[in-house]
Amino acid sequence: MNLHLYQKPLNPHRIPQAPGLPSAGSTCGNRECSGGLLALFKDRRRPIFEGQWGCSTKCLRGMVEAKLRRESIQHPMDGAQHRHRMPLGLIMLAQGWITREQLQAALVAQRHAGIGRIGSWLIARCGSTEDHVTRALAMQWRCPVLTTEGFEPGRMALSAPRMLLEQTGLVPLRVAGKRTLYVGFDEKLDQAACLALERMSGLAVQSGLVEEDELREAHTRLCGSQFIESAVEHVSDAEAVSNGVAHLLSRVQPRASCLVRIHQYFWLRMWLESGAMTGRHGGLPTHRQDVLDRVYTVGTTQ
Repeated sequence: MNLHLYQKPLNPHRIPQAPGLPSAGSTCGNRECSGGLLALFKDRRRPIFEGQWGCSTKCLRGMVEAKLRRESIQHPMDGAQHRHRMPLGLIMLAQGWITREQLQAALVAQRHAGIGRIGSWLIARCGSTEDHVTRALAMQWRCPVLTTEGFEPGRMALSAPRMLLEQTGLVPLRVAGKRTLYVGFDEKLDQAACLALERMSGLAVQSGLVEEDELREAHTRLCGSQFIESAVEHVSDAEAVSNGVAHLLSRVQPRASCLVRIHQYFWLRMWLESGAMTGRHGGLPTHRQDVLDRVYTVGTTQ
């Protein structure tokens, strides 16, 4: 019997694995790819998007569109308001850090001024400490109180575009054990930003609150460091994002790239050389070279 007659036909879109090439890049990542055998003659090491190779701008657009559809499924934490179990003043009262009279005086001052956080009024009018206010806020958010000990502004500036850090209030603090990235906030957590940073870096992100003055100093030092080269592009809709990302990947030809959503922003990071990658998607870069950032804002204007 001639067994070769019963062999399964070859898939024309399946490209044989070439020596020295990653398996993720051996086949076009677009399920509707129509490149056929022409893709055999292309360099399958780049461009790589989300761990998969795209054989053409058209296929890259299809891959990006699929990613945008997944990103459009709102994460439960994204945009949701945190429901505090107890107001800040009552927490501090229950802890014995303030009296009822002090809380009432702070509330009256806040109401008359029409601005300011209750914690700031407790500090200004009632002699409360910043430490107590931060600890009470941490109880509301059920998160730890962090410090800036071990803060490395130069390295942390490579974690995300400055524009996104400014918009979310997130300050990256340090990496512990090469696995956990600690990030700080001064009043409330932005879980969507933490999730995006975790997915981009491949590191576990631990968020917490930091005393306001301490975090402000860290933020100042961070802003004085050099960030990865980035650009911000304002677009009308998700289709414009997919077109922009696909054409950019075709032009830049990155060795790896990842796209994540933070509220109305889409953050694309591209690693141009494999030497810059240290984790699943690249981890935190060790230097500014060979990494590029692009942020797309949807439905906003300059």
